[in-house]
Amino acid sequence: MIARRTLLSVAGLAPLSAPTLAQTNWPDRPIRLVVPYAAGGPTDAVARILADRLSMTLSERAVVENRAGGGALPGTEAVARAPRDGSALLFTTVVHAVHRALHGGRLTFDPQADFAPVALIGVVPQVILVPPDSPVRDMRGLIDFLRAAPHAYGSSGVGGSSHLGVELLKSMTGTQAEHIPYRGTAPAVADLLAGRIALVMDSVATGAAQVRAGALRGIATTGVRRSDALPDLPTVAETLPGFEATTWNAVLVPAGTPAPMVEAMSAAIWRAVGDGPTLTRLSELGVQVPAPDDRNPAATGRFMASETAKWERLIREARITVE
Repeated sequence: MIARRTLLSVAGLAPLSAPTLAQTNWPDRPIRLVVPYAAGGPTDAVARILADRLSMTLSERAVVENRAGGGALPGTEAVARAPRDGSALLFTTVVHAVHRALHGGRLTFDPQADFAPVALIGVVPQVILVPPDSPVRDMRGLIDFLRAAPHAYGSSGVGGSSHLGVELLKSMTGTQAEHIPYRGTAPAVADLLAGRIALVMDSVATGAAQVRAGALRGIATTGVRRSDALPDLPTVAETLPGFEATTWNAVLVPAGTPAPMVEAMSAAIWRAVGDGPTLTRLSELGVQVPAPDDRNPAATGRFMASETAKWERLIREARITVE
């Protein structure tokens, strides 16, 4: 252990030894970072960066545990029922904000009351994609296109960011488009390439490569500012002020975890991923990290409450349901 600490210190990666960590005795065992999605996707990629960095900077190892399927419900429930000792963390997305609106009384946990926020790693804008031979070339053209005739769009499934983002666009522009849900955005993009649907809203983490390769045309990104992954594309908000439809990556723990431990976790996470090289890696994946003043549990809680209210309102007004 002495040799390991010495080597990490020389590398600028010394394990955390702040008083808060000592006072909470965290971590005193390996850490499970539960991802309620399959391995290999963009959420999993960001989680693994975090787990690797935590393993380098803490005295205990952090490992990613993928619990895919069921609309992210099984993995989420597993953390809700886990011990409140900091050994199990949930690495989730915007889907967490819509569990209550979509599943209601069928839930075995409360997405808000059963969890405590730790850290918002960042938001991930989406990119609106159309086939390369589409007549649509910009946001104004897309709005006119959707108003002129009925069209279909694909998504990764009901309640996902690729679904809700287009529904928000429809709501704000008074346009119509038929929703075709797929089992992930990859098959939706395949049908987009084949010309079977008119558009897909995909994470820039995966969609940017298609745009750069010329396989698909990017119309706009969906964050409040332009994406570093596609800096030449405007945001939807440049044409439609107030529009924002991103996914995000947040770390949560079971409610009842001691507050000093939650604060220690947040500090550990930002020491682990807040350095220049790691921030660059996150930016390359399309992740826009929060400003330093917002890298804390309280700011994460406010952000998630705002997102929950926003998407629950849309689901209610658009009458979106899970069959």
